[in-house]
Amino acid sequence: MSMDRPPTGHDVELAAFAAAGDRRAYGELVRRHGSAVRGLLRRMGADPATADDMAQDAFLAGFEQVADYRGDGAFAGWIKRIAARGYLRKVKREARMIFTDQAQDGDDPAALNEPRTANRIDLDEALKALSKGERLCVSLCYGGDWSHAEVAEALNIPIGTVKSHVKRGLDKLRARLAPPTESARREAHG
Repeated sequence: MSMDRPPTGHDVELAAFAAAGDRRAYGELVRRHGSAVRGLLRRMGADPATADDMAQDAFLAGFEQVADYRGDGAFAGWIKRIAARGYLRKVKREARMIFTDQAQDGDDPAALNEPRTANRIDLDEALKALSKGERLCVSLCYGGDWSHAEVAEALNIPIGTVKSHVKRGLDKLRARLAPPTESARREAHG
């Protein structure tokens, strides 16, 4: 890759250049995928500062391992997997997560039925209404493109628990993100 022009090309090509030591090529990959990685981490439950730090750690680890990336899947998926695993290690170290099939924080049914003041609610806000386990499982399955089995293995929990968290989480998200009914609109506008 020429040093006089900015790196361009497909992610696989950029990764190959980065594996050969081209930091600018890897910098382009970071530029392209940094916000998606930070977004996944925030949806998994990381606060913005932690998401930034964990994304940086993931990209540093990715740079060290970029020669292992073969282009079998999207680079974004590959780097998100590194970031998600790093975040999961952090969560386990801090022992802040308890995975059970029982209700957890964020399971307040009243919060799901509160009338919305705007016609839209953003996904990040809706995810905050989920329990930590639900948010993590939904984020990994849908934001990180992991299978239920991969999530169960990574979190060391039964696959049935993952499926329960995903189903309950998706049900809550549907309820939270559904357009308001006519009666709810009338109630909100008095």
